Amino acid sequence: MELSAPSALLSYCSSSQGLQPLKVRDRVSYRTLAATRLKETSLLSRLKETNFLSTPPLMDPLRVVSCASSVDENGSPIMSSSIRTGRIGEVKRVTKETNVMVSMNLDGSGVAQNDTGIPFLDHMLDQLATHGLFDVCVKATGDTHIDDHHTNEDVALALGTSLLRAIGSKEGIYRFGDFSAPLDEALIHVSLDLSGRPHLSYDLHIPTERVGTYDTQLVEHFFQSLVNTSGMTLHIRQLAGKNSHHIIEATFKAFAKALRQAVEYDPRRHGTVPSSKGVLTRS
Repeated sequence: MELSAPSALLSYCSSSQGLQPLKVRDRVSYRTLAATRLKETSLLSRLKETNFLSTPPLMDPLRVVSCASSVDENGSPIMSSSIRTGRIGEVKRVTKETNVMVSMNLDGSGVAQNDTGIPFLDHMLDQLATHGLFDVCVKATGDTHIDDHHTNEDVALALGTSLLRAIGSKEGIYRFGDFSAPLDEALIHVSLDLSGRPHLSYDLHIPTERVGTYDTQLVEHFFQSLVNTSGMTLHIRQLAGKNSHHIIEATFKAFAKALRQAVEYDPRRHGTVPSSKGVLTRS
């Protein structure tokens, strides 16, 4: 005896509603249909067992933003860019001295779109994106005709706030990061804790006052500002180095790698907060 069956029986609905109804197209035997149905059921069971069909915890795949399609709490639009999904923090900071817009995607691919009006700072933000595999979009204008201090500070403050928003409740992350990055003769060690307690321990010995037009004193101020708004504990140590550019760039690379470690998900934690207190807040 024969009955009707579709030509492609292995049709799966991605909305997790199961198999689509059969349509009458071909003629097959009961034995063929039963065997195919068994294969479908077995495949579906394996997919569910491996959590292939379930959304990973803590991720927000439905959150689609652009570097400017969203609006901040004051109704100011953030910059436009390619559409992305993931853990994303977006901030706009406007003062009488600067206008800064930041978008940071912790689950990005290393896309960097940075224009702060400070070329060397743009170069360092590119290192953060590239080596942390974060999507970092920073647009800023400021009173750089005076100096770079206010823009450097406000970019870091906005970046720290963006990071804090992107991390969210910190459920399931590793929390700690530690990395040493060499760049030729320079070697920089960075260790950090997304503890909610802002602290910077900074020990760099940069031999020159400037790299290009960038005041090297602003490196410490950048990280202090970022620490203040992100609520992280950050230790930076120079183990070796003579070239100012190498020392600073190795610092940003080590920071990027350590931060990536800290924000990654720990599969053994099963979505719990990595703290014996059960919370990681900024107070």
